[in-house]
Amino acid sequence: MSMVSVFLSLLSLLIPKDNAELVFAGDAMQHQRQIDAALRPDGSLDYEKYFEAVNPYISSADFAVVNLETPLGGAPYSGYPMFCAHDNYLKAIKNAGFDLVLSANNHILDRRDRGVRRTIKVFEENDIPYIGVYRNLAHRDSVLPMIHDINGFKVAFLNYTYGTNGISKKSDIEIDYINRSLMASDIKKAREHGAEIIAACIHWGDEYKLLPNASQKSLAKYLGDLGVELIIGGHPHVIQPMELKINATTGRPCFTVYSLGNFISAMRTTDTRGGAMARVTLARDILGRAYVKEATYRLIFTEPAIKSGDNFKILPAESDSLHPSMEKAREAFIRNATGIFDSHNVNVPRDKAPI
Repeated sequence: MSMVSVFLSLLSLLIPKDNAELVFAGDAMQHQRQIDAALRPDGSLDYEKYFEAVNPYISSADFAVVNLETPLGGAPYSGYPMFCAHDNYLKAIKNAGFDLVLSANNHILDRRDRGVRRTIKVFEENDIPYIGVYRNLAHRDSVLPMIHDINGFKVAFLNYTYGTNGISKKSDIEIDYINRSLMASDIKKAREHGAEIIAACIHWGDEYKLLPNASQKSLAKYLGDLGVELIIGGHPHVIQPMELKINATTGRPCFTVYSLGNFISAMRTTDTRGGAMARVTLARDILGRAYVKEATYRLIFTEPAIKSGDNFKILPAESDSLHPSMEKAREAFIRNATGIFDSHNVNVPRDKAPI
């Protein structure tokens, strides 16, 4: 063996080969039309095929995250403006391959404090990790910092919302609202507990706007300057741009998604009929330090219940199984979404690989 070959062999042992892939999905909504379509003759609600077409993409990641934008408050179940989903909806989300549910959003108090407590109970009964809501402050302190070991990467998750539609809590439950001092404290604690990567999932922005507002940009800069590597946004119900850039303060890559749009919903305007999923690859540099290596996005589209007995379902935007009646709506959604991403994304291409 030549000296060069020996050197390369030794070098390969020094360079870590670890990597991990994370998938983030947008707002999982539950409108009345979804409830009606899921209702079966025996009174049960069936969501099992909701995510079937995208399950392989979600499950192929080492860790997947989704925003559940409804409480699980028990019967009666309801859609907009005061959401409440059946427990089977969460079970379908878990079965789709999601590992973490975000709960700090503007609808979490739609069934008031009792709904929050019941939602937490259902999360725990179904053994699915959650973040953003807590029984009380002591419970929050026991959960945070939430750090998951993902293929050897210690990743901390945080979740905050701009508000709860003017509804205030009446008991000692805790909801994580956007508060810069609180965020800074949570980030500091996460680092002190060994977090190598921090993902801050934020419910923010203006509904139905395809570009972020000044407040979103300001908060993203603040979080990036504090060293947050993943800033994942939701709430506008439409997609907004994504950026993978070196933060000028930290010198480290930071991936920002201003909005993933809807994961699934019954909304019917062009830009609300779908959304994006973001896929992030974590790696280690030659010194073994974790960093965000790359990020891509994948467009998804919601096919509503076309006829009696049908259910809603998510499809890859390019799916050839879409019902013909939805073709024009899909084309318009893809045209607008790709127009925004092509014009405004920074180092985040579209993932076109088959699912």
